[in-house]
Amino acid sequence: MAIDTQALQTIIRRVIDSMDLKPAQEEATEDGKNGIYEDIDKAIEAADKAQKEYMRLPLARRTEIIEAIRDEFAKPENIDEICRMVVEETGMGDYENKKLKQQLVIDKTPGVEDLVTEAFTGDDGLTLVELSPFGVIGAITPTTNPNETILCNSIGMLAAGDTVVFSPHPRSINSSLRTVELINKAIDSVGGPKNLVVTTNHPSLESSQKLMQHPKIRMLVATGGPGVVKAVLSSGKKAIGAGAGNPPALVDETADIEKAAKDIIDGCSFDNNLPCIAEKEVVAVDQIADYLIFNMKKHGAYEIKDQDTIDRLAEMVYPKDKGLNRDFVGKPATYIAEKLGIDVPEGTRVLIMETDKDHTLAQQELMMPILPIVRVKDVDEGIETAVELEHGNRHTAIMHSNNVRKLDEMAKKVQTTIFVKNGPSYAGIGVGGEGHTTFTIAGPTGEGLTSARTFARKRRCVLVGSFNIR
Repeated sequence: MAIDTQALQTIIRRVIDSMDLKPAQEEATEDGKNGIYEDIDKAIEAADKAQKEYMRLPLARRTEIIEAIRDEFAKPENIDEICRMVVEETGMGDYENKKLKQQLVIDKTPGVEDLVTEAFTGDDGLTLVELSPFGVIGAITPTTNPNETILCNSIGMLAAGDTVVFSPHPRSINSSLRTVELINKAIDSVGGPKNLVVTTNHPSLESSQKLMQHPKIRMLVATGGPGVVKAVLSSGKKAIGAGAGNPPALVDETADIEKAAKDIIDGCSFDNNLPCIAEKEVVAVDQIADYLIFNMKKHGAYEIKDQDTIDRLAEMVYPKDKGLNRDFVGKPATYIAEKLGIDVPEGTRVLIMETDKDHTLAQQELMMPILPIVRVKDVDEGIETAVELEHGNRHTAIMHSNNVRKLDEMAKKVQTTIFVKNGPSYAGIGVGGEGHTTFTIAGPTGEGLTSARTFARKRRCVLVGSFNIR
């Protein structure tokens, strides 16, 4: 495939410009120590050399390395350090919720057991289909979930037999570097190869271009907004894109309204709404909307009723001429209310308000605990409205209903990677719901909730005329 280099560079430049690039304040004292390099080329070369050594290790050693990483990050002092560091550095999210997210990654990220072998036997012999590593992966991580993404991706990629070069978001550079340091410390503690997980402490336009275009990078994984996903998809390499979402939560008249209200507030307020899976707007059937709002208030929601105040809020967090105001991303509801100039009770978790479906607050993914509520006449209009507000991102949707037929209809129409029925959004990544977790949810490229098998390629091994014992 021919690559338009000039177009690719333009895309990358826009992404880097949007990152509010700033240099790391803490740098490795020795180039390459703990997997941290001054130069991205050196990092890639080190990871390539390490991957050749890593491939020769038995699967038992991979498992040992991954378990050492889990154990290192499960230490209370490390959980505390990393989670506090992320909140202090980025100014976003909630410390306690970040602890829950890190523990979730430790407990529910699949390892080597995810690499399932297929076999075909018959008169012509035996064929095995096994999952083998791509090689060196280039991974771009967000500022919203930096440590969780690096840790989760590291476990999955190492389980697949790959090594990884991370390109951390500049606004979370120090916490990202510390995460990489701890991963390397864990690997070293069990005598694993050096440089299985590496990064650079000087992310830049040039380093991002090199990562995307370097011939020894065999796969690109981008977790972030549409700009960075578009950049990796334009690289000409195998790419996995985990992009934005705008998850609607639909509530119909058959739902358990009291439970739905609690679930929605719990999901929307989780880590101050930073996860892309979190409820971003509610679509409520008119028959139950008032009772739903009443119960949402019981669980920490504060309703803004004045239309001028609602419009001022929209202009404050999403100015028409500038787009998303990142000063409010991941901030508590009380902070946003204070800046808006309104008094809210202590302990307010979410700001709610009624809007129409075309209002900025409903249309845009804000990643802050602001939750517009759109009334609809019935569940059929609700499904159409929710699908429209999801914008075809195919990321996440939530529905509260006891009407199985309508739940089925919503699932088929919205086509999201995650569809949560009668629970908070975070059940979709394994918090109170079944299944493994991930913080790289690949809707745009279709891999879904990524795991070790996502970062491996299928290889077929054919033995003709033998080992058929049926």
